[in-house]
Amino acid sequence: MAETTELRVYNTMTQQKEIFKPVVDGKVSMYVCGVTAYDLSHLGHARAAVCFDVLYRYLQHLGYEVTYVRNFTDVDDKIIRRANELGENPLTLSSRFCQEYLDDMTDLQCLTPTQQPRVSDHMDQIKDMITQIINNDCAYIIDGDVYFAVDKSPNYGRLSGRKLEDNRAGERVAVDSRKRNPADFALWKAAKPDEPSWDSPWGPGRPGWHIECSAMSAHYLTFKFDIHGGGIDLIFPHHENEIAQSCAACQESNVSYWMHNGHVTNNNEKMSKSLGNFFTIRQITDLYHPLALRYFLLGTHYRSPVNYSIAQLEIASEAVFYIYQTLRDCEDTLSPFQEVNGQNVCITPAAKDCISKLQTDFQTKMSDDLSTPHILNASLQEALRFINSGLNMLKKKQQKQQQLSAVQSLTELEKEVKGVLSVLGLLSTLAYSEVLQQLKGKALRRAGMIEDDVLHLIEERALARKNKNFSRGDQIRADLASKGIALMDVGKETIWRPCVPVEQEPQAPAAST
Repeated sequence: MAETTELRVYNTMTQQKEIFKPVVDGKVSMYVCGVTAYDLSHLGHARAAVCFDVLYRYLQHLGYEVTYVRNFTDVDDKIIRRANELGENPLTLSSRFCQEYLDDMTDLQCLTPTQQPRVSDHMDQIKDMITQIINNDCAYIIDGDVYFAVDKSPNYGRLSGRKLEDNRAGERVAVDSRKRNPADFALWKAAKPDEPSWDSPWGPGRPGWHIECSAMSAHYLTFKFDIHGGGIDLIFPHHENEIAQSCAACQESNVSYWMHNGHVTNNNEKMSKSLGNFFTIRQITDLYHPLALRYFLLGTHYRSPVNYSIAQLEIASEAVFYIYQTLRDCEDTLSPFQEVNGQNVCITPAAKDCISKLQTDFQTKMSDDLSTPHILNASLQEALRFINSGLNMLKKKQQKQQQLSAVQSLTELEKEVKGVLSVLGLLSTLAYSEVLQQLKGKALRRAGMIEDDVLHLIEERALARKNKNFSRGDQIRADLASKGIALMDVGKETIWRPCVPVEQEPQAPAAST
């Protein structure tokens, strides 16, 4: 295990931060609820995926061997409804959207989980668990439907804090008057015409929503595992029901840490498909680089709500450009000094302090329930500023030993910065120049321009300035800045880069004559 600050995570069950201690020393078992695959995934799905991807990466960084299971719900009322609307086979439709989700995850640089089980492939495990629950007298059968009896679960409500008498059904289906208690929920649903179904001891049908996760987590991780994650909206009824049915199937069932990420909101209202106020991941990555979206999501602590806004995406996009421009500049400036590597050269005390601070802050803040905003907004920025300052100094005339020390300092700091970016999932496998070009391409798309348009305006501005028409030159620069394109005069050359769009000040009215 890496020497580091003890990891503390917030446990929804106890409502406090706790020191993380896995069931098996050196190994972590983690189950995260995935998507119901009936449409393109939205920003809320991206947030859950990115949050738990960072946890996965950080646990690996700490030296744990992690078994990460994230499921697909590919059998569900919503899927059947959408398939009927499109005249498509429900399993074919869900398979298509599972792949679309995986494509989005690749874009967002989320690592592939150890296992990605689908409900349709685990009917035997689901039926076996339902049988155990029935045999333990915690479920009952009515006309081919099987219901879980919540009255048989003495601790029902302990995760959500709800009392049983206060609960309403709260499921994805209407209340069934045949149920003994309105809060009882379906473990198995009897087959209906034109719906996919599987044979079972209770007749043909398909699973209820909640049983799938209990069956699949037990199958891949056993009944006792470390972390169960998902969005905060899953605490009730989904995770509450998971606990009840898992304990009914096996008394030893236990999840050590329940972790939940906060909502994504739009104008401070929860973003969801049912409310129609959502943006798909695709809609956002069409205009913004996936790394910018990831950066935006990590800029808020995972348990807090994050409010979607174009302004914040613009800021995140500029931040990612700054990171990659710094890394590119570092690479270009240090490339002539490759022979320094391997020489016995000491780094500067200032660089040593900067590296030590970045390492300490990273370990301290990440081990404090994954405090990513502090890393992005403080420690990382300080290190990047130090690199840029060092690059400027390196361009000045220095004694040989000073120069070698500066090169070694920048080399070590760049390595440390890349290590931090890697754990956060912000380090691309592409060349820095390729990422910068992609970011510029997205900025042009947002501005409704192509690069030739910008280059033409740069020429027009140069001509205006040559003719001492400085107001026209300034206007071109301001017009482009308002579209998120910044012009920068470097020596005799003018280059452009993306920026946060700058609002133009209103022009003063012409004087009356």
